[in-house]
Amino acid sequence: MKEQYYLISQLPAFSMEQGGELPVSWNSFLELCSRFLPAKDFDALSSLSLEPDFYSGKTGYAALDKWNEYEKSLRYVLAGIRAGKLKKEFNMDAAGIFPGGISQEVINTAGTAAGFKNPLEAEIYLCEAGARFAESLAGFDIFSLDNVFAYGIRLRLAERIRLFNEEAGIESYKKIYDQILGETK
Repeated sequence: MKEQYYLISQLPAFSMEQGGELPVSWNSFLELCSRFLPAKDFDALSSLSLEPDFYSGKTGYAALDKWNEYEKSLRYVLAGIRAGKLKKEFNMDAAGIFPGGISQEVINTAGTAAGFKNPLEAEIYLCEAGARFAESLAGFDIFSLDNVFAYGIRLRLAERIRLFNEEAGIESYKKIYDQILGETK
């Protein structure tokens, strides 16, 4: 536990805002964590994903399991909303997939994101909502392993936001749209 105090105290604060450089990269964060976390905990942190495998099981870490459940259920609800907009059939009965149900927070987040006209704004909103959820995983003990996991999730999301480029996104959208229209002619 003493090692986590040293680890947490070395982690710089950062903003989720799109502009500006982060004071630490994911790889630098992992390198630092490798010096202070037991191998099992470090391996769990290293496997942290912003897009967890839909069929993956429990990790054995409550914070990571909650994150994975949040992210999977969010993607599921977003898929249902998109299917509805395209008038495609989608089974929204999630009881077999999410035995505990889907939280109202996830449903509200997906609904808000789906309401954005600009896909970039929707993606930024989803990253910021994910960061807020990650913060809730940290709990009250700032020196806990859950706080390390929450920091890692927020860092991955902040890096993702900084990858967004509006001009490149518009160009990519047009290319995909043209490909779809070309296939339907």
